[in-house]
Amino acid sequence: MSGYFITFEGGEGCGKSTQLALLKEYLEQKRQNVIATKEPGGTEIGLELRHMLVTGDKDKMDPIAEALLYYADRRIHMTKKIWPALEEGKWVLSDRFADSTVAYQYYGYNKKVEKNVLDNLYQVTVGNFKPDLTFIFDLDVETGLARSYAKAAGMVEKETRHESRGTEFHQLLRQGFLEIAKQEPERCVVLNADKSIESLHQDVVKIISERFGIA
Repeated sequence: MSGYFITFEGGEGCGKSTQLALLKEYLEQKRQNVIATKEPGGTEIGLELRHMLVTGDKDKMDPIAEALLYYADRRIHMTKKIWPALEEGKWVLSDRFADSTVAYQYYGYNKKVEKNVLDNLYQVTVGNFKPDLTFIFDLDVETGLARSYAKAAGMVEKETRHESRGTEFHQLLRQGFLEIAKQEPERCVVLNADKSIESLHQDVVKIISERFGIA
């Protein structure tokens, strides 16, 4: 595949969606062919799965059922959108990918879903494919949750199922993302998200330029 797959990860309210949009704009200015997508919800079927996963009561399904739905969404996402775009030489920027499943379902739930279960699901669904680069936006939990609830206030349908899990869950989630970054330092770059949008964007652009020779 001749394209590049870049993923944006982090806890609630960390600013990854904003940074993804800014990077897309930057790359298009550099005459790159770019698509932006997200998980869950990057496909038509994925939007239906997203509704189930991010709205409603936090306890409406157990962690294993949740993980299975995320991987169902991911398989459809890979086969219908990500792989075809990469084969066409496009940049694919995804708001969340498999690191989020590990961070939420393994670390956030305090290991209620065994890691080998998630690894096996990844192998069946995605195989040996991995992102070319993953940005992990690190932010204080209280700040992130406040941002996320403020954003949700303007939504008709409140996507706050995960926000409602409480501070302890989100502290574990934050540490989970940092642990993932430690395990794969060549793929993952941790950025301090407690700064201005423009300053954080410049951090992202610098790394993209260094990694992929975009100038």
